[in-house]
Amino acid sequence: MMVRKNTDTAWMLKINDPKPVQERKLLWLLAAIQFTHIVDFMVMMPLGPQLVGLFQLSDAQFGLLVSSYSIAAGLSGLVASMYIDRFDRRKILLWVYAGFTLATLACALAPSHLSLLLARVLAGVFGGILGSLVQTIVADVVPFERRGQAMGVVMSAFALATVAGLPVALWLANGWGWHWPFFSIAILSVVCWWAAWLWVPVLKNHLKSQDAQSPWQRLYGVFTQPNHWRAFGLSMFMVLGSFSIIPYITIFTTINLGLRQEDVPLIYLVGGLATLFTSRLWGRMSDRYGKVLVFRCLALVSAIPMFALTHLREGPLWVLLLATTGFFVFVSGRMVPGMALLTEAAEPKWRGGFMSVNNALQSGAMGVGAWVGGAMITRSPQGLLVGYERCGWLALATSLLIVYWVGRIKMPPAASNNP
Repeated sequence: MMVRKNTDTAWMLKINDPKPVQERKLLWLLAAIQFTHIVDFMVMMPLGPQLVGLFQLSDAQFGLLVSSYSIAAGLSGLVASMYIDRFDRRKILLWVYAGFTLATLACALAPSHLSLLLARVLAGVFGGILGSLVQTIVADVVPFERRGQAMGVVMSAFALATVAGLPVALWLANGWGWHWPFFSIAILSVVCWWAAWLWVPVLKNHLKSQDAQSPWQRLYGVFTQPNHWRAFGLSMFMVLGSFSIIPYITIFTTINLGLRQEDVPLIYLVGGLATLFTSRLWGRMSDRYGKVLVFRCLALVSAIPMFALTHLREGPLWVLLLATTGFFVFVSGRMVPGMALLTEAAEPKWRGGFMSVNNALQSGAMGVGAWVGGAMITRSPQGLLVGYERCGWLALATSLLIVYWVGRIKMPPAASNNP
């Protein structure tokens, strides 16, 4: 029996069970899709030393190579917001994921810096829509009171990406060249696409509340909701500071701290293993104690490893691993209650467009953060990175800001228990 033949109504009836099998299967499939999307985005960062040396790139050029994905994702999300709520979620997911898979294959086949840059832009176009679509589907099928746990499952893809995806990708890159991580992601994406075609149900309930508005009117409607802008602000500030740090972790640790290139995967392995356990823990705590409270606690604690990492000096490996693992656990951890709150900030009829715009602005903030980080960093005559600690100060400021900002977002009655 193929789940894909189920109607939207039938699906919603099935998830009334407190722990429905269909819901769990869908969530883990969405996590797998997110896994391929996240690895594809993140793998550029640890490949930095190889790509910089191979293509003779400056730090600013490498920053552009990383941020081009996010900027393209932002622009495509804005365009998608005008149309995404007018179609069955399943159909959009299959088309967008197919485009993402082909774009990732183009990255693997890129023979030069320019062709790789263009392929990254194309991957960002589809990746930006894909990320928001996954979150929209979660919000459509999982009630708000369980959505923290659901987001914890889907966002465990980040942990799996760091535990398995990045170490394997780096192993492939070190053994066979930088092209092979992208080949492997494309192959895995084909498998996930086939599973999505079989298992993702038809999801059309949101179409019942649609009207005859033009795409531009729908975009205008998303942008003119005051609560949407409060949510957008939270989303952008959540990533702005941290993404001034993330693209340069590998370069900083290898050049300034003396970490051996072969030990780089250890950062992602240890951090990812810890995050694999904590991401679902944050989800359960969010549903139990309140998403706003848990978010504020995690946001405050996350400032510590971000500030510490950017101010580290050469020393024992365990100190570096403590800082990077804390970075992964708490910076990604605050996204779990944060995204659960954001999915409820818009009515269902606006949700697809809202999440597309949100991911567009969030991707743009990632790109800006990566660019700002590159602009704040310079090189000493000895080739060391100078000014990385400024990124830590920026991350500290944005962490304090989001602790205040989250209280400005209006939540439905289901969220009223959040202090």
